Amino acid sequence: METIANFFAIVFVLLGAFFMLVGSIGVNRFPDFYTRAHASGKVDTLGIMLFILGLMFFEGFNLISLKLLLIAVFVAMTSPVAAHALARRALVFGVKPWTREKGGE
Repeated sequence: METIANFFAIVFVLLGAFFMLVGSIGVNRFPDFYTRAHASGKVDTLGIMLFILGLMFFEGFNLISLKLLLIAVFVAMTSPVAAHALARRALVFGVKPWTREKGGE
């Protein structure tokens, strides 16, 4: 039983690391602030949640897993809201979204 839990822990931690890597690449590669905020808000949230899920499988069913679940809920609620708030403020302060005509290659 412990071997199966460790297998799922490894799979979820690796998936989380993969999504965080993809989000980091998106932050560096996308052309403007809004698309970068989208990458960090969506992909990093999923990556962190998968990573925490993997840690929960590794720990088993105990108080530490409950604390990790609370952290996952907190991240799921705050990270997309923070990305949205940053994008909203950027729009209010006049940061123009990227278009193909303006910055296309």
